[in-house]
Amino acid sequence: MHYVVLQVILKEKLLGTGSGNLTALEKTINDQAAKGYRLHTITTASSGSKGLGGGDRIQATMVFESIG
Repeated sequence: MHYVVLQVILKEKLLGTGSGNLTALEKTINDQAAKGYRLHTITTASSGSKGLGGGDRIQATMVFESIG
């Protein structure tokens, strides 16, 4: 089996809830699917941000498995 590991950082909005860039996660999954991989495993880790931009960050680590 051939595997690919990718990480995507999702930044939460400063005000309110919900990710401002879930499309980055969707794009990564769709790009790998187009290359012949399927999502095998996904894990997430959350960290707060106290900087000027504010908002929380979620790091998504994805393992893709070759289906070909």
